[in-house]
Amino acid sequence: MADLTGWLDDYFFGTLVVLQVFFVALGLSVVFGLIGAAARLSQSRIANGIAKVYIVVFRGTPELLILLIFYYGIAVTLTNVARYFEPTAGFVNFPPFWAGATAIGLIVGAYMTETFRGAFQGVDPGQVEAAQALGMSRFQVFVYVRMPQMWRLALPNFGNHSLSVMKDTALISIIGVQEIMFVAEMATTVTRKPFTMYITVALIYLLITTFITISIAYLEKYANRHLRGSR
Repeated sequence: MADLTGWLDDYFFGTLVVLQVFFVALGLSVVFGLIGAAARLSQSRIANGIAKVYIVVFRGTPELLILLIFYYGIAVTLTNVARYFEPTAGFVNFPPFWAGATAIGLIVGAYMTETFRGAFQGVDPGQVEAAQALGMSRFQVFVYVRMPQMWRLALPNFGNHSLSVMKDTALISIIGVQEIMFVAEMATTVTRKPFTMYITVALIYLLITTFITISIAYLEKYANRHLRGSR
C-alpha cells in the first residue's frame, strides 16, 4: 500500500475518465447496434450489404488496430481538409477521448448489431400482427411492442457487450487518454513497482465489472418478472 502513496488521487481521477469513456462508448455502441440491426432486417440490399461489411470489418480486425487507425486516420483527414482551405495550417489533432470512445462504440456496436437482430427476430410475430390489427402504426408497434420485448431477449448478451466496452477502455491509454492504465504506466516508471501498479488497475476493473454484472442480473430479473408470476 505504501507504494501507492502519492498516486491514489491519480488513480481516482483516472477511474473517472474510464467511467466517462465507458458510458459514452456504451451509448454509441447501442446506437450503432440498433442502426446495424435495422439495416440487417431491412428489405434494402444496399443497407443490408453495408451492415454486413460493417460487422465483418469491425469484428474481424484487432481492436487495438482499429483504435489506432481511427485516431490517426481522423487526424490525418482533418489535417488534409484544413490544408485544402489553408495551406499553412498545422497538424490537426483529434481529441483522443472522443476517438477512443467512438472506436470502442463502433467495435462493440458490430457485435450488438447481431444481438439486436436476433432479439428482434425473437419477438412473437403474432403480437406484432395483433398490435397492427388494433390500429397501431408501425412506429407505435416498434416502440410499444417490439422494443420492450427485444430488450428482454437481448439483455443477457447486452451484459457481455457492456463488459467488453469496459475492458476495452484499457486500450485507450495508447492514444494518450489519461485513465488508470496511463496512470499505472507513469507510476511504474517512477516507482519501478509494475506488479503493484497493474494489480491496482486490475482490482479497479474487477470492482467495476462486478457492479455491471450485478446490475445486468437485476435488470434481467426485473424484465422477466412476468414469467415468474405465470408459473
